[in-house]
Amino acid sequence: MSDDIMGKIRSQIDQNRVILYMKGTKEMPQCGFSAKVVQMINSYGVPYETVDVLGDPEIRQGIKEISNWPTIPQLYINGKFIGGCDICIEMDERGELEPLLMEASQE
Repeated sequence: MSDDIMGKIRSQIDQNRVILYMKGTKEMPQCGFSAKVVQMINSYGVPYETVDVLGDPEIRQGIKEISNWPTIPQLYINGKFIGGCDICIEMDERGELEPLLMEASQE
């Protein structure tokens, strides 16, 4: 993967407190897993950005390399990789996701 793409991804992660790499957009998710994570984040009313990996195959591959995680969506909060859909669901059910999102939205 090119240094330019990796730099672009790292910059996106650094510049956004909450960012979701997903298939589609938050207004129109293109897969059920992405839609589920969008629904979860929306339920807390915190601001966040999304990156549609379907529009850029290099970002789609690059984000997988940065996180060492094979699937999309991927959620980052305050520069830290949180996980994919299943991990986000588990964290939400345990009450662990909300505090991270709320803290990120307050900073």
